[in-house]
Amino acid sequence: MKFAIIVFPGSNCDVDFYHAFKDGFGVDIEYVWHDTENIDEFDCIILPGGFSYGDYLRCGAVAGFSKVMEAVRHHAEKGKLLVGVCNGFQILTEMRLLPGALVRNQNLKFICNTVGIKVENNQTPFTNKCEKGQILNIPIAHGEGNYVADAETLKKLKEKGQILFTYSDNPNGSLLNIAGVCNEQGNVMGMMPHPERAYESILGNEDGRLILQSIIAFLQGGWKNE
Repeated sequence: MKFAIIVFPGSNCDVDFYHAFKDGFGVDIEYVWHDTENIDEFDCIILPGGFSYGDYLRCGAVAGFSKVMEAVRHHAEKGKLLVGVCNGFQILTEMRLLPGALVRNQNLKFICNTVGIKVENNQTPFTNKCEKGQILNIPIAHGEGNYVADAETLKKLKEKGQILFTYSDNPNGSLLNIAGVCNEQGNVMGMMPHPERAYESILGNEDGRLILQSIIAFLQGGWKNE
């Protein structure tokens, strides 16, 4: 079981993820620079938060054209796990690996806070250690976290169980209170809240551990969709 964190110019949560998996769980994890071409050795790819390429065009738009991202697309097409958090979520929507888009927060302000998110589907590689309906307290830090999609896409997400997390008190105006979604195949997840910032008590709470543990349990073969 081997993890990779893709590092772009402007990434700033790559170190958080590294320490969460390495120090929190003893996972074999490496930083991978954005111009890498081969990532076949990795079982799970993490696209971390930050401001990739300064978000100068649209959040995540330029990162989607990085050399490594073609390999990331192939990784996902093989059914391997791919996780995007905050800016990573934005990158996944820009690449159309996840539906919808992230736009400016409804209040037009950057929001940095800890929020409650409800687990809507616990039968996935990313949520299997959670209880359905469980409220997790997870930090957010974003200016463009307002999830939008057309009505047909929203209906499909809801019907197919692709909405993994919803906000208890919607901080950014996201449609259907969406905080995190997965693709139809269930191996690609994007979420705006930062579970890596809540993996041990010294950070304020440990609710993020459940999400990280879910990923590890899936890769270790300790969970299967029932």
